[in-house]
Amino acid sequence: QVHLVESGGGSVQAGGSLRISCAASGYTFSRYYMAWFRQTPGKEREGVASIDDDGSTTYVDSVKGRFTISRDNAKNTLYLQMNSLNPGDAAMYYCAAGRYVADRLRQSEYDFWGQGTQVTVSS
Repeated sequence: QVHLVESGGGSVQAGGSLRISCAASGYTFSRYYMAWFRQTPGKEREGVASIDDDGSTTYVDSVKGRFTISRDNAKNTLYLQMNSLNPGDAAMYYCAAGRYVADRLRQSEYDFWGQGTQVTVSS
């Protein structure tokens, strides 16, 4: 059974940094595209960053240069390093896994989802 468990969320001041993690189990982690999405109440879930099985990354424009997605296949863990956070980054962050992904930041491309970790940014 597939499990994706996010951790590391919390509250940070604007300009600060946070690293969130996603521990994966129940499937061959190294073979899957992985991604981070975020969602705020009343809005659609937004693709933030994605990484493929070769380590190639994709970012939404609003986080380029500030966020870094990475993966450790030996630990079956996905990371998102978030720097220079602003209140617009506050959201519930979800990790997702997909075997065959064409549009890397489209949520319908992903098969498995975690429960999310909350990130709050105060101004």
